Amino acid sequence: MNAPVEFTALSAQRLDHQINTATARIAPTWPLDEFIAVNPYWGWVNRPIAEASATLGMLSGTRLTMPRGWFAEQWRGGHLRRCHLQTAAQRWLAGTADTRGLEIETLTQALLDALESDGAPVKRLPLVTDLRDREAGPRPGLSWADLVTHQVSQHCAAYFDRHQATWRLDTSLGLYGSWRQHLAADHGVPWRHGHAALKTRLAQVPVAPRALIAAALDGMAIPQAGRDAYLTAVLLAIGGWSAWCSFERWQARLGGSDDDRIENLLAIRLAWEWLLLEDAAPGVLPARWAADWANVGGAAEALQQDQWLDWLLQDAVEIAYQQPLIEGLGQARPAAAAVEPSVQALFCIDVRSEVFRRALEAISPAVQTRGFAGFFGLPIAYSPLGSALTRPQLPGLLAPAQCVSEGADANLAQVLVQRRRNALQWRQRWAEFRATPASAFSFVESMGLLYGAKLLADSLASTAAPPRWEDAGLPPQAANALRPCLAQAAQDPAAAALMARGILGAMGLVSGFAPLVLLAGHGSRSANNPHAAGLDCGACGGQTGEVNARVLADMLNTPAVREHLRPLGVDLPAGTHFVPALHNTTTDEVTLYDTEAVPASLYGELARLRGWLEQAGARARAERAASLGLDALVGQDAALKKAVLQRANDWAQVRPEWGLADNAAFIVAPRGSSQHLNLAGRCFLHDYDHRLDQDLGVLTLIMTAPMVVTHWINMQYHASTVDNRRYGSGNKLLHNVVGGRLGVFEGNGGDLRIGLPMQSLHDGRKLHHTPLRLSVFIEAPGQAIETVMARHAIVRELVTHGWLHLFRIDPQTRAVEQHRAGAWVVVSGDAN
Repeated sequence: MNAPVEFTALSAQRLDHQINTATARIAPTWPLDEFIAVNPYWGWVNRPIAEASATLGMLSGTRLTMPRGWFAEQWRGGHLRRCHLQTAAQRWLAGTADTRGLEIETLTQALLDALESDGAPVKRLPLVTDLRDREAGPRPGLSWADLVTHQVSQHCAAYFDRHQATWRLDTSLGLYGSWRQHLAADHGVPWRHGHAALKTRLAQVPVAPRALIAAALDGMAIPQAGRDAYLTAVLLAIGGWSAWCSFERWQARLGGSDDDRIENLLAIRLAWEWLLLEDAAPGVLPARWAADWANVGGAAEALQQDQWLDWLLQDAVEIAYQQPLIEGLGQARPAAAAVEPSVQALFCIDVRSEVFRRALEAISPAVQTRGFAGFFGLPIAYSPLGSALTRPQLPGLLAPAQCVSEGADANLAQVLVQRRRNALQWRQRWAEFRATPASAFSFVESMGLLYGAKLLADSLASTAAPPRWEDAGLPPQAANALRPCLAQAAQDPAAAALMARGILGAMGLVSGFAPLVLLAGHGSRSANNPHAAGLDCGACGGQTGEVNARVLADMLNTPAVREHLRPLGVDLPAGTHFVPALHNTTTDEVTLYDTEAVPASLYGELARLRGWLEQAGARARAERAASLGLDALVGQDAALKKAVLQRANDWAQVRPEWGLADNAAFIVAPRGSSQHLNLAGRCFLHDYDHRLDQDLGVLTLIMTAPMVVTHWINMQYHASTVDNRRYGSGNKLLHNVVGGRLGVFEGNGGDLRIGLPMQSLHDGRKLHHTPLRLSVFIEAPGQAIETVMARHAIVRELVTHGWLHLFRIDPQTRAVEQHRAGAWVVVSGDAN
């Protein structure tokens, strides 16, 4: 009597493992208003990248490297040379026991030959939907795979919508339960056995998602050894909505709870497989189709063997980028000029800041710039007074620990908040009126010529900054009175000082303060752009860095906080003032905030800073002009500035700026190590001085947070470039926003699109992003870096499994070493 109980318990344990394995392989995607970069392969980083690539190829048909034709273009363009192929070959032969009996020149020639061939095709294992299409599609010109995707996607769009539709779906039965109900009422699917048979069958399938998954796997005879692979393939077949459900689970787990809707989605998509199998004509499914899923590992291993030259070509193009950078970083540091800085300017590590920082440094030696994560170390969410909004202002890896709002005189705040609330309520009612079915097709006609004039004015080229929703109903001067701040700075200055000490220590800024310290967050500006948040600060949760910069500046300018900082080893001089700012990466303008609080003794320094920022903006715009097609305006500062401002406000502009396209490296070192180099806006720059970090606390923070975030950014751009159909969002011109904020459809249906649109990667003639894995350079002792790797599995996996390249710069000798096969190997800028 005990055997069946034991078997049942074992079956449940196996099923849990299979479901958990499959769902953990799906990376989250953030909503449009919080859009941040994510590595869509995040669930696979516990495997070597070539192995993960081959397995994903078998399960979804994707690949993680470009087609060989792209590598051939790099060769013909001179970006990839024989010396790079030789270096890749040499490193591969030195790092593997499987040399295949090859010598360097023989392998180099094999790579040259590979440039002339197409490489192995990627053929994934078929799902039932694919096999049914071999019989006949449901309708002419429509495949079963497309029909299933459309039906599931439309249901998910209705289920998750909270911000767009006026008529809402009943969600009380859950995602899976409501799907069963709606499919039973759908007469549009051409079932072989008829709709009545489908309705009867749906009434018989399990009502609990996990029970359905178990029954479907048994009913389709999927072998135990292949079940996690099959479930993964099913989720990848509806990858956009799988990513959204993964986000819901990610957020829930950050808050200490859980969310099972990704399992509901898995049950829905698997139910389709089971129903279509039962509805299939005899002989449609090959006899060994189900059994083949037990050999996914073997099939993936064979594909990996076919793709090994592709990965060597990938190594070679990355070596071609790395070698000049290694040579530059390995040079002895120029002697620092004996100039006391009058301004220390802290910018986000974002690659776009590198261009502006270099320009600002060239304007005056009295400006010292530093790089730090753009959320400035504040674990906060932001809730403006008078609104129901609470938004995260920190990386997606983290959960907010505190919520900040706005401070002002109590009486004034009450008046201004009521004005804002009234304005926002009227705006909401206006939006609801426009969206009602009765007015959807007659709104403009009903409003008459006055609204037509507004549409015309909005469509004309403009250089004026668009109004911010935060300023709704407020006079311009009054809006400044509502200043984001952390209440703790006034209520508990000792606790605020402890937080500030940690932030300043992570910045490496604990002494030698300049009279003005600029805290420059960054944001973007674009019109009619669903992915606008993707151009803002990813470190601030897809928001601008304005709030974080203003909150930290307010905290560090608070006298009581400064008093409590002194016993913690940070003595902020009375003559030092922190100025918050926002760098607009579309226009390269820098806006200073809260300048009315600057002491009169620093007015002269403030005026000089404004002039330097304006000059730096002109330089940065001139450098970026060619990439925007504005090179004819270089040398005409006023005309170029006007052009980029108009570009930012143009409703029809699909490329207001290039964002983080062409990112390639993350440099963790004192600014002096890279200041002599033109890094062309391709490098994330994080200041770090290992001498100030004896306990490795700062290095640990950098390698477990900013390094992971920059890897996410790098891999999102990589995936969107290499396979935009699965991991990008397609053509921007065809986008339709789903649920107000969930994501976009390309056209009127299909799967939810994730990742970047092609217009963010391609200029219409050629790719603007070069898909290279991130190269990380850390100036620190090797033992320190290895200690952090040993303590943190995710960092270790990213390095040892080839998801990024890790280099170290020796602080004394300037030698550059790469971490390969568990050891540090000296590398140089020469081909070797």
